[in-house]
This record gives sequence, C-alpha cells and structure tokens, in this order.
Amino acid sequence: MRKFAETMLIAAIGGTLFTVGNFPAGWMAGALVFVAIAGLLGRPMYVPVVAARTFFMVLGFVVGGVATPETVRGMSTWPASIVLICIGMLAVTGASAFYLRTFHRWDFQTAMFASIPGALSQVVATASDRKSDLRAIIIVQTLRVVMLAVGIPGGLALLGLALPARLPQGTVSLFEAPLQFVVFVALGVVAAFGLYAVKFSGGFFFGPMLVSAILHGSGLVQVNFPPQIGSLAMIGLGAINGARFFGTSFRVLLQYAVAAIGSFAAALLAASVFIAFAAVMLSLPVPNLVAAYAPGAVDVMMIMALALHLDPVFVGAHHLARILWVSLTLPLLARLTDSPAQPEPQPEQKSRPREKVRETLED
Repeated sequence: MRKFAETMLIAAIGGTLFTVGNFPAGWMAGALVFVAIAGLLGRPMYVPVVAARTFFMVLGFVVGGVATPETVRGMSTWPASIVLICIGMLAVTGASAFYLRTFHRWDFQTAMFASIPGALSQVVATASDRKSDLRAIIIVQTLRVVMLAVGIPGGLALLGLALPARLPQGTVSLFEAPLQFVVFVALGVVAAFGLYAVKFSGGFFFGPMLVSAILHGSGLVQVNFPPQIGSLAMIGLGAINGARFFGTSFRVLLQYAVAAIGSFAAALLAASVFIAFAAVMLSLPVPNLVAAYAPGAVDVMMIMALALHLDPVFVGAHHLARILWVSLTLPLLARLTDSPAQPEPQPEQKSRPREKVRETLED
C-alpha cells in the first residue's frame, strides 16, 4: 500500500502540473510521464490489480456516458470507416514490422508482436508461449503508448484542433437517483467480469463502457460518475502505464528507444494514409479520425478522445472493431510467423555429455 500511495501521489502531482499548464489530456499524460520517470529512477512504482481494474471500470462508465440517442443513431453512417480501420490496422502492423525486421534485424514474429496496435495483454499472452523477445515487445509497445498519450494531444493543440477537456456528468446526480446508479454500476461490473471470463482484451474497460453507452444511448439512464471521480481514474490510468517502466534501466530503455521511435513513425505514416483517405472520401472530422485510427492502447485513446472534446462514441466504435479484428487475426498471424518445428532427435541420436567430453578430450 505504501508503494501504491507513493505512485498515486507522484501521478497526481504530474497530472495537476500538466493540467494547470493547459496541456490537453493533462491528468493522464502528466501522471504517465511523472510515474515513468520515477520508475526509471528506481522508485518502486506499483498499482495493484484490483485498483487498476477499478480505474478501468470507472473510465468505461464515464466514456459510455457520452452516448445519447442522437449519437447512437449516427453510428449507422460509419460502416465504411470501420471496414477501413480493419484494413488500416493490417497496414500499420505490416509497416512497423517491416521497419523492425529490415533496420533492426528482429525476427519476424517478435517484430509482428511488437507492431500490433494496442491489445498488449493479448499480445504478451500469445508471445509468452513462443520464442519471441518479450522484453523487446513490451518496451516498444509501452513507448508507443507514451508517445501517443503525449504527442497526439500536443500535436492537436498546436494545430488548434483540441478543445478544452470535459467529462460527462449526466443530467441527474447520483444523489437524485441512487437506485438507478446502483443498477447502472451493477450491470457494468457484471459485463466487465463476463468479458474477462471469455478472455476479451480490455474487458474491464469495454464491459462498463458498452453497458453505459447502451443505457445512456437508449435514454434509460441519465446518471453518471461525478467528473472528479473520472479525473482520478484518468490519473490512475496514467499511473498504470507509467509503472510499466519500473525495473527498466536507462541503458535497456535506450537500447530499444530507436526501434520504438522508428516503428512508431512507420506505423503513423501508414495510419496517416488511411486517415487522409477517410477524411477526403467519407468527409469525417480529422481529429476524430486521428484518435480512432491511432495505433495505441484502447483505454488511453478513448480517454484522450474524451479529454480532447472529440466524439468518444465514434472513437469507441472504431477501437472496438479494431480489438475484435485483432482478436480474430492475432492467432492466425502468430501461426503464420511460427518457425518451422525442428524434428525432435531420437534417443539413440542424442549425445550423452560424458561421452561427448571424452571424445573431445581424445581429439
């Protein structure tokens, strides 16, 4: 608990400083940067699993609360863009993997796992059963989250495309409708554990988000978490991602930094092509497309959309499609990139150590 308290204190300081400095998505970005630096300096940054899952669920409720009957009806206009993102994510993965394979001589499977956008838990679970370099995969994926969480808000702000942050509060306070709030939260928690039980990536975030979006989008619920709770959960999300750097030395980080930056640039270049195509051909807003097509963690990109005053329903629909697409294609990609199995030597072909030593000494 002492490590957790220190982590949250550092995260709160970072989030406050970034927010006071008017940095877009400051609560999350500031917490992430400060906790990452503390972890690299050797401080034991730590967020318990129970706390992390609580933060994810609260953020899911908050993000889903943006949905209204009008926004839900607007989803029917997005199928072409959702199909496009599925194609685009394959291109993003291919471009990043090509860079890592060509310029850093990574084996194809490690490069592929490090390049798949988001879904880190699924990627690590799949890669751990193989001979891929897990450390390289996790560091490159984590650095990409940091670069997106800090770079996209800053870039949109410089271009004048980021509006002031806001969190949905609901038209009714929880004190005015406590029973509605209890039922709302209970259904979201059940959905979270249900998706977790079937091993759906990001289930603790997506479950409450879907329940919240359905209930708010249908007009059945008008209550949501207070914005202060949402801000605290954003700080927690930044702390979770920043704490990944604990136990990583600067030397190891620098060793993989060039690979992370180069693969990130390749992924962004590929994503930019699809963003430009969708903006021109489908007449969709560029800021929403940037958050929807950005190759980052789902929870981070959703909260960023919310904090930047974008359309989180649009962004959420696209990231949900991406996660489903990754879930379907990841096993296939892993199988296609598996090294050919070497035939197991027969017992009579195996050299016994003492005989091998004796032969070597005689030679």
